[in-house]
Amino acid sequence: MIVEDFEQISDQYRTELLAHCYRMVGSIHDAEDLVQETYLRAWRSYHAFEGRSSLRTWLYRIATNTCLTALERRDRRQLPSGLAGPNERPRTPLAPALPEFPWLQPAPDALRGAPPADPAAIVAARGSLRLALIAALQCLPPRQRAVLILRDVLAMPAGEVADLLGTSVPAVKSALQRARGQLERLAPAEDEVTDAVAPDQRELLDGYLHAFENADIKALLALLTDDAVAEMPPYPTWFRGRETVARFFASQVLTTPGQYRLTPTRANGQPAFGLYRLGPDGRHHAHSVTVLTLAGNRIARISGFLDPTLFRPFGLEPVHDPQEAAVH
Repeated sequence: MIVEDFEQISDQYRTELLAHCYRMVGSIHDAEDLVQETYLRAWRSYHAFEGRSSLRTWLYRIATNTCLTALERRDRRQLPSGLAGPNERPRTPLAPALPEFPWLQPAPDALRGAPPADPAAIVAARGSLRLALIAALQCLPPRQRAVLILRDVLAMPAGEVADLLGTSVPAVKSALQRARGQLERLAPAEDEVTDAVAPDQRELLDGYLHAFENADIKALLALLTDDAVAEMPPYPTWFRGRETVARFFASQVLTTPGQYRLTPTRANGQPAFGLYRLGPDGRHHAHSVTVLTLAGNRIARISGFLDPTLFRPFGLEPVHDPQEAAVH
């Protein structure tokens, strides 16, 4: 094989490998680093690639093993709601932020690549990146996680997965059965992600944007389900219940109209917003990425990731531009 040809013929797999690494490790930043390492390892050994499997399968072998090696040295990534029970006192100060804790991160919808033609495949692609599923995957042992992703998300045959992981077909089937059982308990099938294209859902998202920008707690309250959840890593504190969530936002977040500006985006197959906060210079600067989980025409979960470094992978500008926001 000619090494000079490697970049040209392998680059078509970069986006799906990034999605694969993200499912494995739960961090878009780590996934980007792991894909870079995957391509470096593949380039170095490309001269020895004999074509016994497809190039795509060979790259997945390298990416999966790169992720498994990385996971040996890292704690699993989590959301605040996976650590302890909800806070019942929304007006008290939050527990200190834990910026060094391995928090789960959202990922832009661009990881899904070009949409498939089959409507069923579109739903499957969207669902395989939903935030609740990514969080649940992190609870699986790494090799079980790899088996489940390769078999159920990428639909690889059991024999191919066994060869990729250097194990047997019975071992793959056993790991898959255990992983499916645990995943069903952690992220049941009814936790579906809607595409937010129906008129009432568009109205819902517009209502959330206006409620947030205008600090309108009454309007926000009307958008939430009774058991709505709000969480904001790196803060470990989280809240459950429509009234509790509203009281938290009223007392600690939405205290002044105009403090925030929102730009719509998409994350994990779900509606999301880039949040910009008013700075001392009078401009709104990158603050957080919020991912919404919808239940019909209400918001069931608000996951705000207070990490401005997420704006780059989402293609969001560091300072709010009203014209750009209108385009989104």
